[in-house]
Amino acid sequence: MKLFNRMLLAAAGTLLLSVGTVSAAGVEPGAFYLSPIVGGYTFDGKQHLETQPVGGIRAGYNFTKHLGAEALFDYTRTEGTRSSTKTDFYRYGADALLHIFPDNRLVPYIAAGYSGMSLDSNDGTKLTRGVFDYGPGIKYFISDTWALRGDFRHLIFKHEGDSYSNYEYNLGLVYSFGAAKEPAPVAKAEPAPAPAPEPAPAPAPVVAPPPAPADSDNDGVIDTLDKCPGTPAGVKVDKDGCPVDSDKDGVADYLDKCPGTPAGVQVDKDGCPVDSDKDGVADYLDKCPGTPAGVQVDQDGCPVDSDGDGVADYLDKCPGTPKGTKVKADGCPDLETLSMSINIQFVTGKNDIQPKYAGEIKKVADYMQKYPTVKGVIEGHTDNVGSAAANMKLSQRRAEAVRSYLIKKHGIAADRLTAKGYGMTRPIADNGTEAGRQQNRRITAVLDSVTVEKQ
Repeated sequence: MKLFNRMLLAAAGTLLLSVGTVSAAGVEPGAFYLSPIVGGYTFDGKQHLETQPVGGIRAGYNFTKHLGAEALFDYTRTEGTRSSTKTDFYRYGADALLHIFPDNRLVPYIAAGYSGMSLDSNDGTKLTRGVFDYGPGIKYFISDTWALRGDFRHLIFKHEGDSYSNYEYNLGLVYSFGAAKEPAPVAKAEPAPAPAPEPAPAPAPVVAPPPAPADSDNDGVIDTLDKCPGTPAGVKVDKDGCPVDSDKDGVADYLDKCPGTPAGVQVDKDGCPVDSDKDGVADYLDKCPGTPAGVQVDQDGCPVDSDGDGVADYLDKCPGTPKGTKVKADGCPDLETLSMSINIQFVTGKNDIQPKYAGEIKKVADYMQKYPTVKGVIEGHTDNVGSAAANMKLSQRRAEAVRSYLIKKHGIAADRLTAKGYGMTRPIADNGTEAGRQQNRRITAVLDSVTVEKQ
């Protein structure tokens, strides 16, 4: 590194001594160049590496006076700030250069590029990363082929989620070659003396050209061929002088606010498809013409039916109906109220359930199993034979018997049924006859009503 620095400084000194005798030029397009550099390299503090001298080489090409590119290689050897570990540092890549004032002797420029960076430590640690760099530079042209340069670069890379910034600053020489040279000026030959002029011929008679055919509206079609005279200025016309109507909807392009209308679609005076019901969907696309004003529609022009029950939102008095529910014309569920009651009769003084009433009791069980929220009261009643107290107890036993039958035989939950005896307090027939007393010895099941979808 020290020998490289001495050679670069010696060459720079020699060139500076020759400034007075060589003409200088700026950046030359088409020129190749080589540029050795020396300087310093500072690592990010998180890398724990010492700042060290750096040396390198650049090889470039000027595409134009303003734009060039160069390949680069740098090397330095450093050591850790927290240990004695030695690390070799290499950088290799390319930069683009934008020259400012390229015709001057002193040419500033801006550079940016991408390179690879490799660190190789004597403890076995190795690291290679991609690096983005940018920064300013300046060239001072001593002659057509030699220049001095100075550069500063900010280098950025990422490692294990962290961002690192390094800095390089250097001086160097530039040797350019290969640019095309301007040809030396050639002496201009003296022209031969002009011959004596010939006598001028007599002027030809002037013939007036025939008048151009008239085109009154200046549309490029002469009046005698123009089928649409008076076309406004600047309007594109066809071979007959008529305004072009590209979509053939009967409205010329320069008046058509809706170009590209499909063939055969009815349009208004502005060339736009007619929307008779003003729902925002043109008639030729509208699958539901005649939508009332202000009603929200879908892309087919049909009134929106948010709950999908077949009744449009603007008519639906019960929005949000569950899917699949049968509804009426107003969009509300089509419901009916169901109820259930039975009548079981007993022998005088007995609370035994006769087998012929098993079917009646099953109807109650089926109803309560179908509608599991329903609750009921089993009411017991008697005739007037015997005392009121005895009949009250008998009616309670009869009600309990039916309740127990439903619980044990049909699995109805006990908390859904209540037994209540009313004795002879609620006759439904005349206790003065045997037939009337038979009707009064009865069980009635009073169950909750339910509202269900009508089938």
